[in-house]
This record gives sequence, structure tokens and C-alpha cells, in this order.
Amino acid sequence: MNKLHERTKMTNQRWTICLMLFLATTINYLDRQVLSLTWADFIAPEFHWTNSDYGTVAGLFSLFYAISMLFAGKFVDRLDTKKGYLWAIGVWSVGAVIHAFCGLVTSGIVAGSWTTSFAGAREAISAVGDVSLVVSVSVTLFIFARLVLAIGEAGNFPAAIKATAEYFPKKDRAYATSLFNAGAQIGALVAPLTIPFIAKAWGWEMAFIVIGALGFVWMGCWVFIYEKPERNKRVNSAELAYINQDDEIDGVSSTSIDSNAGKKVTFRQAFRHRQTWSFAIGKFLTDGVWWFLLFWIPAYLKSVYNLDSTQSAPHVFLVYAISMISIFTAGFFPAYFMRKKKMDPYLGRMKAMLLFAMFPILILFAQPLGQISVWLPVIIIGIAAAAHQSWSANIFTTVSDMFPKYAVGTITGIGGMAGGLGSYLINQGSGILFDFTANTNLKFMGFEGIESGYFIIFMICAFAYLIGWSIMKTLVPKYQLITEM
Repeated sequence: MNKLHERTKMTNQRWTICLMLFLATTINYLDRQVLSLTWADFIAPEFHWTNSDYGTVAGLFSLFYAISMLFAGKFVDRLDTKKGYLWAIGVWSVGAVIHAFCGLVTSGIVAGSWTTSFAGAREAISAVGDVSLVVSVSVTLFIFARLVLAIGEAGNFPAAIKATAEYFPKKDRAYATSLFNAGAQIGALVAPLTIPFIAKAWGWEMAFIVIGALGFVWMGCWVFIYEKPERNKRVNSAELAYINQDDEIDGVSSTSIDSNAGKKVTFRQAFRHRQTWSFAIGKFLTDGVWWFLLFWIPAYLKSVYNLDSTQSAPHVFLVYAISMISIFTAGFFPAYFMRKKKMDPYLGRMKAMLLFAMFPILILFAQPLGQISVWLPVIIIGIAAAAHQSWSANIFTTVSDMFPKYAVGTITGIGGMAGGLGSYLINQGSGILFDFTANTNLKFMGFEGIESGYFIIFMICAFAYLIGWSIMKTLVPKYQLITEM
């Protein structure tokens, strides 16, 4: 066994793949955050956007992402991991760059000034008296750019989860998933320290171009690094045996693996299983919390505490720095329950997920404690973000635990679609709610105006995980491995 461990340690190609997945997820979240970190200080003044306008753009992105996820998983399963991931990152990088040209096209349509200068476009737009036209055209163009971005980004998690299933045994998957999923936190950490300052120095357009270009660099590396384990010359026989150790436990032969390599799964086959519904409902109820934090926390700090994007950079950084705790917790607790308590993979994950579901309740205290110091809600929101990422790593891993590898992309896509729909509802609804509470000066639970709106959304975030966990446990009360679909 020690000899096997030593020989496995010589290559560890699976951790190289995990690093690539981490970098892809980091770029993914950088792309998502450019708009949230630039709209309030740069884009809204230029195009006269309200919270509702931003909510529409953010919400429709989630909807586009949801619909795309349904097909992205099947797309990745059909093309397989290497080509599927290349297409995904290529499309989302193009989508990110397209945002930068929305101002130029808006200028041409509303002012008749088809300039190639970003500064010239801003000047032309500022001279237009018809504000509603500027809003309408700019929002439409940004929605199109978000559509392209969403189509590409939808392929990230199906491809990443599929690659994880191909390169890691079940006992390591939650840890591996938590590591590449940490790219979300790293992207979120880096974003407030870079994007607002790029936008301030060179214009918001350059922020989109610089971040979008990173995807093309990643593609160049992926082409040369990724191959399936059995075809990867960098994977020795010992590491391959380690990767495929579950096949002996589950009674799956190498012949069976080869015969299923090109097998396709239909949506009808997928939805026959309660495991699919459990995963989809869990994603629907909880994904929106993370997306709300990603899209609205900079606006929250500006609206409630009057901090612009550069002033709030340390606060946003701290939120995602705290969320990095999930790199440890996401893999430690399920592994503890499986190894020390001898629980099966599903029971161990569900036990850990119940623990993670408790912490978002703390977000109920964010608004009240914010009256003492802005740093208190920032810390609480960071804890909730860490709990979400720990939950997310494990809910993704339930798919690879219970479904055959050839179905992982399709099932992940279905869950991603459900999560995107939940995200659409919370982002679209938040924009409408925040404008309504601000305009009517609504009083609720001791809060007034837009602060009451944020408290209402925080209440939804607080209990989403416990509700999701309860439904998942009801649908799939115990571990049920699906070997054939």
C-alpha cells in the first residue's frame, strides 16, 4: 500500500487537473463580478440605470444561465470533457468582452455617433435628452452580452464535475470539488481589489476586456494538459488504479466502463430518478443566495452604508476571505462522517450539509448589528458565504456519488438549470423590491426604506438551506447507487 502511495505521489496528475478546474472557476467568477462592481459607480450614471434595471440585467443573466445549464450538461457529455470545456470558456470569454462595446453601440443608436472611442461614446450619450431611450437601448445591449456570457458559463460546472468524476475516487471528490470551487471565492476576493481600480483608471470597458482575455489564456493551457486518465501519458498505472478504485467496490468492470464511454442519457431517463429531483430542488432553493451575494453586496454597501466600489473593496474582500473557510470544511466534515463514523457517501454528505444549512440563519442578524458597525454584517455575510460554498461542493458531489460517470454532465446541467431559475427569481425580485422600498419608504421589522428591502431578502436567504435539505432528505432518504440508466 505504501508503494502504491509513493508511485501515485510521483505523478498526481489529478491535482494538476484540479488546479485547471480551479483556475477556470476563478475566471468564471471574475467575469460575473465585473458588472456588479462597476454598475453602481460607472455604468448606472452613464446609462441612467435604476435598481430595477440592474435587477433585470442580473436576473435575466440567471435565467439565461438556467436554460443554458439544461443543455450544457448534455453538450459536455456529448463532446466529452476536453472539447466541451474549451467551447464553454471560449464562448464566455467572448461574452465578457462584448460588454465593453455596449456603450459604443448605445452611442451609435441613441446619438447617431458611431465612434470607436469609449470616452467619445460616453460624451455622446451624456448629450442625449431622452433618458428612457438611453436606458432601454443600453439595458437591451447588456442583456444580449449577458446572454452570450451565460451560454458559455453554463458549461463550467458540468465539465468540472465530470472531470472530477473522471479523475477522483468518491472519497476524494468533495475535497477536490471544494478546491476547484474555491476558485469562486478567489475570483470574488481578487475582483474588488482589481476591477473597480481598473475601471477607475482606464474605464469600465477595459475591466471587461482584461478579465475576458484571461479565458483565452486558460484555453491554451487546457489543450495541452487534459486527457482522460486512461489515455493520459502523465498518469501511471498506480495512479490510474487509485482513480478507479470505486469500480471494484461498486462491481463495475473496465469493460463496462469502456462500453458506457459514449453512452447518452435523455432528460426522460434522468427525471425518472428521485435523485435528479432532489439535486435540482436543492439547487433551486440555495443557488440564488450565492448569486444574490455576488451581484448585490457591493450595491448593499453603497445603498445602506454609502460606500462606493473602491471604498467597499476591503469589505467585499473580507466577505470572500471568510468564505475561504469552505476549502477546509467542505471536504473535512463529510470525510469525517464517512471514515470515522462509517457512514455511506450520501449519508455522510447529508449530515455535513445539515450542519452547513444552520449557519446562514446568522444572516438575520446582519442588518440589526449593522447599526453598530458595517464590519459586523460583513463578517456575518462572509460566514453565510462560507456555508454556501461548503454546501455547494457537497450537493454537486451527490451527483457523482449516485450516478454513472456518463450521466454526470446531464444531471449537473439539470441541477444548474434549477439553480439558475432560483437565482433569476431572487435577483429580479430584489431589484424590484429595493426600488419599491426606497420609493415608498417602507417600514418593516424596525427597518425603513431600502434597508427593509435588504432585510426581507436576508430572511429568505437564512432559511433556504434548511428547507432545501429537508426536501432532499425526504426524496432520497438513503444512499441509492444508480449503475445503469
